[in-house]
Amino acid sequence: MTNKTSLPRHIAFIIDGNGRWARARLLPRSAGHEAGIRCLRKIVDKCFSFGVEAVSAYVFSTENWKRPQDEIDKLFSLFKKFFEKEKKSLQGSGVRIRVMGDISAFPADIRESIERALADTAQNTKHVLNIGINYGGRAEIVRAAQKFVSAGEREISEEAFEKYLDTAGLSDPDILVRTCEKRLSNFMLWQCAYSEIFFVDKPWPAFGTKDLAKILDEYAGRVRKFGGLNAQ
Repeated sequence: MTNKTSLPRHIAFIIDGNGRWARARLLPRSAGHEAGIRCLRKIVDKCFSFGVEAVSAYVFSTENWKRPQDEIDKLFSLFKKFFEKEKKSLQGSGVRIRVMGDISAFPADIRESIERALADTAQNTKHVLNIGINYGGRAEIVRAAQKFVSAGEREISEEAFEKYLDTAGLSDPDILVRTCEKRLSNFMLWQCAYSEIFFVDKPWPAFGTKDLAKILDEYAGRVRKFGGLNAQ
């Protein structure tokens, strides 16, 4: 594992392959989602123990509503359990929970669980866990543009616009990790403009702490120029 001076501040994960992981084991897709939540908790803890400041995770996209209703219901149950149960341990570790996406579309009990987790951890400053739920990068940009106009902003600049994104105040991801597939799937399109991207050819529940350490070591050896000639 590399030293802390070469650590990323922010790592983002596109979680994919829960269903494939379950199918390979002759298990229902719901078992894959349960394993995916357990994996997320493990990887988040490891990131924070390494000294990473923020972790973003894509758990439910604006396109996931197309899935069968029984699968959506199971996911909702897992989300509610996560925000209610894991909030306690995250709170004790100084983790602030944030969400990006439109939670107004969820049932009232899910919204209430999310809102309580946000409120209860709002004052924490050690780490940030940012959950993408009913999230899509294009929808976020449109939502930000609507807020920008409603606020009466006159000067159009990247800095001014970023204040209206769901991630306002967070640094952009230094690393984006995607399991199973090799595409962005409408995730953090604005924020990942210069992220170092790592595609991992395994389903999310099979992603382990050794995979994370390998990515961090490779990241430490990359030269980030951000469009210029010299590393920054």
